[in-house]
Amino acid sequence: MSDVVDTLTVFSGARKKVYRFTNISDGTGESTVVKIDRSTLTGPNGAVPTYIVIEELQWSIQGFSSVKLYWDHTADDEIVMLAPGNGVATWVAAGGMKPPQAPSAASDGDVILTTVGAQSGATYEITMVVRLKDS
Repeated sequence: MSDVVDTLTVFSGARKKVYRFTNISDGTGESTVVKIDRSTLTGPNGAVPTYIVIEELQWSIQGFSSVKLYWDHTADDEIVMLAPGNGVATWVAAGGMKPPQAPSAASDGDVILTTVGAQSGATYEITMVVRLKDS
């Protein structure tokens, strides 16, 4: 058996998207799973966006030690480590959480997720608001 995971696009506009990620674990967890593939998105100018900006996260995590989000890169860049329990983080006033470097041969700008300390029956639900940025 494996973890039961789902990604739901809650809202899809020209500039903003809202995703909900869920997991019910059998104890194996997830490791470097692509949750948002930038190359599959269409930005405001009708092409693949230059990068993704994370504006807000809401989460509920039980049974994992943490859930980590990263920008996909040769050496992945940690975005945030979410602790068990419920929480909200917003970066709107700061212009959003941006990748440290533009997508390149070493960085494709995807958002990836890894769970830490999975137990059987552990769960998470993460809602992420993103803005698609052209150049």
